[in-house]
Amino acid sequence: MPAYDHIYIDGSWKPSHSTSTLTVLDPTTEQPLALVPDGTAQDADDAVGAARAAFPAWSRTPVAERTGYLDAIAAELGRRAGDLAQLITREVGSPLAFSRAVQVPLPINSFLQAARTAGAYGFEQRRGPSLVVREPYGVVAAITPWNYPVHQVAAKVAYALAAGNTVVLKPSELAPLSVWELTDIIDSVGLPPGVFNLVSGTGPTLGEALVTHPGVDVVSFTGSTAAGRRVGSLAADSVKKVMLELGGKSPAVMLPDADPALVVPAVMAAAYLNNGQTCSALTRLIVPRAKLRETEELARAAAPSWTPANPACEHTRLGPLVSAAQRDRVRHHIGNALVSGAKLVTGGAAPPPEPGRGYFVRPTVLSQVTRDMAIHHDEVFGPVLVIESYDSEDEAVRIANDTVYGLAAAVWSADEDRALDVARKLRAGQVQINGARFDPNAPFGGYKQSGNGREGGRTGLEEFLETKAIQT
Repeated sequence: MPAYDHIYIDGSWKPSHSTSTLTVLDPTTEQPLALVPDGTAQDADDAVGAARAAFPAWSRTPVAERTGYLDAIAAELGRRAGDLAQLITREVGSPLAFSRAVQVPLPINSFLQAARTAGAYGFEQRRGPSLVVREPYGVVAAITPWNYPVHQVAAKVAYALAAGNTVVLKPSELAPLSVWELTDIIDSVGLPPGVFNLVSGTGPTLGEALVTHPGVDVVSFTGSTAAGRRVGSLAADSVKKVMLELGGKSPAVMLPDADPALVVPAVMAAAYLNNGQTCSALTRLIVPRAKLRETEELARAAAPSWTPANPACEHTRLGPLVSAAQRDRVRHHIGNALVSGAKLVTGGAAPPPEPGRGYFVRPTVLSQVTRDMAIHHDEVFGPVLVIESYDSEDEAVRIANDTVYGLAAAVWSADEDRALDVARKLRAGQVQINGARFDPNAPFGGYKQSGNGREGGRTGLEEFLETKAIQT
């Protein structure tokens, strides 16, 4: 694997223009893992220039040849899966079992599915007197977060490349090391120079240089809603296409005929997924008032199975948060909720007794949460589940939709048709019924301030394609 002191531009590893570095910390030990360049606007300019120069040839490359590269990347990801899972666990804190089962398989799937989708796609179609042509935009700036460091890259890069665009990628400075491994894989399959470029640095410096760069045609950003607003505002000056996958405060509605013994552990697992650091996590459990006490007791009983521990251990389900700042932010949310009148069912803001170091937070359940509390509205991004109660189905839907977010939701009912009826009323981009498995190839994205645009599958490919109508 290449040293982390270089960035990847125009098909080779090169030194950054910056002499400054950023320290990547192990969230379990709080010790340094590596240094990466704290990149500059000049790095961004070099990368965009390489991507623009490569675009004409890449956009004309036959689809079968483009998808062949993606298949090769997926195959090499599979060969390196074990080492990559361990690296993600070290830099993010994801439990090793989760890294093996989710963090690595998802990006493999993205490269494979992007190849299959592009291979079967009709880029030119006759519609009446017009020939409708779908063609790539040009240069895509992909700016990705730390919580799913390779998956979030693959969801953008694989589909952008499949569509014929070239890419400049800026990963999060908190967890970039697994992206260096992915870049080494991309380099190893012989992708033409300039088609894919990697730069590193912070959002305010390097990220904003990419968003405002006149040579960038599309910005695809995943991160917080606040950062997404900034990206959208900056990109508006040059009228770039912007795709935003932002925050969430996703509800799980338990209808009166659902079995709490099935619902509670499933929703807790969804809330605590990846240590609670998942934008689509189900973080609000909305239950009939008559079943509130039973729900609380079930949550309290289930909590010990989520004891924080070293994520490198095989049986750990809950590891640390990614940084000290994130840990402190989550603890602040918990404390504020208790001051506002929420009931502590389990967990809390105090540090867990074990492990003795690392950015750990107790798995927390808060009940009797009401719509006037900040914890009802604010994305916490940690292992915190809130329980809210309702008296009628209409009220349950109102509570579920009472947020600026709309990324994901869930409904539980013994009657699937009833659950489907409620699902249609929820303002969210994905809705899960009775614990159905996540489909990584369905369109992924949100309503309202959870963003715009979709990733994955045919819809995800089309986000990276312009439309031209030719009359003949």
